[in-house]
Order: sequence, then C-alpha cells, then structure tokens
Amino acid sequence: MTIDFNKNNDGLVPAIIQDFVTRQVLMLGYMNKEAYEKTVKTGKVTFFSRTKNRLWTKGEESGNFLNLVSVKNDCDNDTLLIKVKPVGATCHTGSDTCWDETNEASFGFLSELENVITSRRMNADSEKSYVASLFKKGINKIAQKVGEEAVEIVIEAKDDNEELFLNEGADLLFHYLILLQAKGYTLKDIVKILEGRH
Repeated sequence: MTIDFNKNNDGLVPAIIQDFVTRQVLMLGYMNKEAYEKTVKTGKVTFFSRTKNRLWTKGEESGNFLNLVSVKNDCDNDTLLIKVKPVGATCHTGSDTCWDETNEASFGFLSELENVITSRRMNADSEKSYVASLFKKGINKIAQKVGEEAVEIVIEAKDDNEELFLNEGADLLFHYLILLQAKGYTLKDIVKILEGRH
C-alpha cells in the first residue's frame, strides 16, 4: 500500500477510525509514517500527536486501546480508513465516540422500523395503528400473524412471482420484529446469538 505522507507538506495523513463491528466512526487522528508502521507492527492504533509533537498510542494512559483489524487507503492515497475493535471508550471525555454518540450496532432502516414499532406500542391508545392493535390483542395474535406470514412466504417460494415472494418476506420480517418486542427482545439479541454461532 502506497500512502502519500507528503501531500500536505507536513508528513501527516488523516486516519478515520471506525469500529469494525458496528461500523460507527469513532474518531479522527493523524498519522505520520512512523505512527502507521508502529500501528501495523503492534496491532494498536498509534497516531502522531500534533499537540504533544510525538507518537501517541491510543490507550497508552487510559487502557482504552484501539485494536487494529484493517487499514485501507482512499482513492488519492492520502487518507486512511482504519477498522478497529475498541477497548472501552474512545474519546478522552469518556464517550464512545468523539462526537458523543453511543457506539452500538445499527441495522439501518430495520433499526428505524424497530423504533416505530416501539413508538406505536407505547401509544397503544391509537385506534388507527395496526401495530398498536396487534399489541392490544396480545402475544397469541402476534405469534399467529408470524405463523401466517411464514406459511405465505413458503407458498410464494414455490411459485415464480418475485414481487409476491419479496412482499411476503417483508410481511414476515415486519411481524417478526413485532413479536420480538412483544417478548421483550430486539434484533440485537438475535444478532448476538448468530455471532456466537459464527
């Protein structure tokens, strides 16, 4: 890998630090050639501290190391994307990230959908909400809906109508998310089990 440490005339390149598992951006630091080489050699992310004017291994004082998983160069060879497994908080303030965000897995739209389901469940008074009405009917009705959707996707899997198959898959997943919440769980709980089996 060729890294252009001289592009900015200061011998430094930005290093974007991303959690390997959650994909959350944790921090931004700077590396010179020596910091990069030490990072690769030790497996602990090391920066060039512009304020201390020396190499600085993240966690050398706090114990909150950034364990190296991979390094990628950008298209201009002047910015690094470093994927890590963090130990503890990343920011010196004690926050998970330097933007004061929680470092947890997000499943994109599915996480948003889980939040909508939670909101509808909490506002169970709403007569217009299908989700609220399911929660009112109880666990048996929710489980029954998951069963119905599972049967429907199996039926569609045997035919050649992709649109119907995908729509039944969406229905099944939607109702499964409702069932998970009815039982007090989320997608994160399922992912943990899958990770344990991996």
